[in-house]
Amino acid sequence: MKGDALKSATVIKVLAFTLLSIAFFYFGKHWSDGSQQLVFFNSRQDSASLTNPTNPSSQFVSISPNFNKSFDLSSVINDTTVSDKPQEKTPSVEVVLSPPPPPPPPPPAVQKMGVLDENGVMNDNFEVGEFDPEVVDNWGVGNETEVEEGDGVKRFRVKKFGLCPDSMREYIPCLDNVEAVSKLKSTERGEKFERHCPEKDKGLNCLVPPPRGYRAPITWPKSRDEVWFSNVPHARLAEDKGGQNWILIDKDKFKFPGGGTQFIHGADQYLDQIQKMLPEIAFGRHVRVALDIGCGVASFGAYLLSRNVLTLSVAPKDVHENQIQFALERGVPAMVAAIATHRLRHPSQAFELIHCSRCRINWTRDDGILLLEVNRLLRAGGYFVWAAQPVYKHEAALEEQWEEMVNLTTRLCWNLVKKEGYIAIWQKPLNNSCYLSREEGTQPPLCDPHDDPDNVWYVDLKACITRLPEEGYGANITTWPSRLQYPPDRLQSIQVDSFLSRKELFNAESKFWNEIIGSYVRAWHWKKLKLRNVMDMRAGFGGFAAAMIENQLDCWVLNVVPVSGKNTLPVIFDRGLLGVMHDWCEPFDTYPRTYDLLHANGLFSIEQKRCNMSTIMLEMDRILRPGGRAYIRDSVAIMDELQDIGKAMGWRVTVRDTSEGPHASYKILTGDKHLLRA
Repeated sequence: MKGDALKSATVIKVLAFTLLSIAFFYFGKHWSDGSQQLVFFNSRQDSASLTNPTNPSSQFVSISPNFNKSFDLSSVINDTTVSDKPQEKTPSVEVVLSPPPPPPPPPPAVQKMGVLDENGVMNDNFEVGEFDPEVVDNWGVGNETEVEEGDGVKRFRVKKFGLCPDSMREYIPCLDNVEAVSKLKSTERGEKFERHCPEKDKGLNCLVPPPRGYRAPITWPKSRDEVWFSNVPHARLAEDKGGQNWILIDKDKFKFPGGGTQFIHGADQYLDQIQKMLPEIAFGRHVRVALDIGCGVASFGAYLLSRNVLTLSVAPKDVHENQIQFALERGVPAMVAAIATHRLRHPSQAFELIHCSRCRINWTRDDGILLLEVNRLLRAGGYFVWAAQPVYKHEAALEEQWEEMVNLTTRLCWNLVKKEGYIAIWQKPLNNSCYLSREEGTQPPLCDPHDDPDNVWYVDLKACITRLPEEGYGANITTWPSRLQYPPDRLQSIQVDSFLSRKELFNAESKFWNEIIGSYVRAWHWKKLKLRNVMDMRAGFGGFAAAMIENQLDCWVLNVVPVSGKNTLPVIFDRGLLGVMHDWCEPFDTYPRTYDLLHANGLFSIEQKRCNMSTIMLEMDRILRPGGRAYIRDSVAIMDELQDIGKAMGWRVTVRDTSEGPHASYKILTGDKHLLRA
């Protein structure tokens, strides 16, 4: 009985559990229709539940927020449409699902109005505002600039430049300004041989033509001894100096036997004599950079080149006006210049040796002001070589000139180290001790301590002795060739706006140009171009010229330092290189067709603020030989304009990427000049 009772209880429990399960099933189905209230456990917990999770009071139930609301879930699930049929059971709230909103408009394009882009990165591709055609220069030739409009974009084209009259084939703008020379109050000190540049609206506005019969120049080293007559068709110098072994006419060529007025037996023998007189001169080691004043056809400098000496030959455009043209046609460093009333455009202590052979200069006039300019240019411990009649002729007037010269050089503290035959050699002191020990009132006086001896652009000559730097700058350079890459002490005197040290800048520039020129030699075969006369139009520390030497290119480079930048000329000369100060808003003092290669790095983007770019380009065309090349490395922003000007001058122009790639801010424009004829 007892077991039956237990079995009956178990069965009852199972049946009850089953019925309860069925009831809950139907209960849940009924409540899932969405028409009744749902009860949830609240997910929130009070502080009691956090501290005592087992506390039953920490858990409670809450009413669903959808209480008394009715939804048609099928319409929401199927096609997101709202049912129009109202619910009959309980009040309901309709849910209206709107179509997705349209995407937001794109942000306005960033207009670059400064040197920073939208990411705060330095960028030179920016706008300066609306273009105003009223402020565009007309290139100086009537209506040379024309505007083309297409696709809403304004483009500028430069009309083709015409040829100048044939009478201008040797035209040097600042030295052939007859109108300005005629207005000079005095010419007794040689003022007419100095620079008198045309006014801006009267500058060069055409292409200087070559002489008829012009031929590709004879290449170096053969050009040292002969050039084509048709390239410099002027026979007067040969007629006047034929008996002095300077220059001869032989059929269709000029020939240069190597002689001079004072060394008719040849420059080589003359140089041997100087070296024998004073072995300390040590051509090619101690003496690396020289100046030849009144150079003739520059045979003195031409023959020093084989002894590793760079000589800048200078002479005025006087009655023998083509001396410098002959020198440059030969491939010898030369410039048209005269010591008259202004300083030459080279820094103090530039030359280890200055030479004058029958240069027709009265060194003792006006309290020795001309020799004082030589003193400024001469390096501490450097040599002045004078070969002239007063040295050796025993005539009353000439002996008086010699005495005046000895007296003046003594007061300048120069030491007459050697006098032999027709040559006298003086040496400049190494420091100021001699100057300071002179008797009070001795003339000429020392210059004011605040006078800058390296300030040379249109600076008057001064009748005073240039002081030497107390630090010994200029006197303590190394010998050639190590001085080419050694940062000189005068580097510290250059005012440079930089956080880097000057030596780091110097070394970085040297490395940069050595790599660039190496790539030019490999990619563009520069050694096959037979470059000889080269100009770096914005030279910096002379890294480009040094790289040309390091890459064994048989040429010489004239390093031009623009007046708009830092005066780095002292460093250039201390490296054993040649340089000159110049303002590219004015013409350069050289004959037409005298350079094989013109190199300009960043020049136009700097100078466009001061002068018209076509002015500089026309000057480049004037001094570039037919067949010569220009390499312009500059900002992308001005390349189109430079390209148009180059084409208008008849150049074959190509724009190339730099080694940084197509997205770099700089590009390279190469221009090949063709032979144009009237």
